[in-house]
Amino acid sequence: MSSYLANGRSWDDAVAITPSATESNAFSGIYVGGAGNVSVVTEAGTTVTFTAPPVGSIIPIRTSKVLATTTATLLVGFR
Repeated sequence: MSSYLANGRSWDDAVAITPSATESNAFSGIYVGGAGNVSVVTEAGTTVTFTAPPVGSIIPIRTSKVLATTTATLLVGFR
């Protein structure tokens, strides 16, 4: 089984993210492929917006949702 490695974290799976206010989007990291903001609900229930993360970066955060207010594109979630 192969895995991804970034910032000392490894993941076994990656899927394209469709932001949604209602769907569960549980991830332990998010790759940002296109410009914009990333709005999430953390595993602890806190809503936070990452403003203009650099394209090509990985945000190492455990999420329960990636919100529809997200404007960044080409997002990939790691599990």
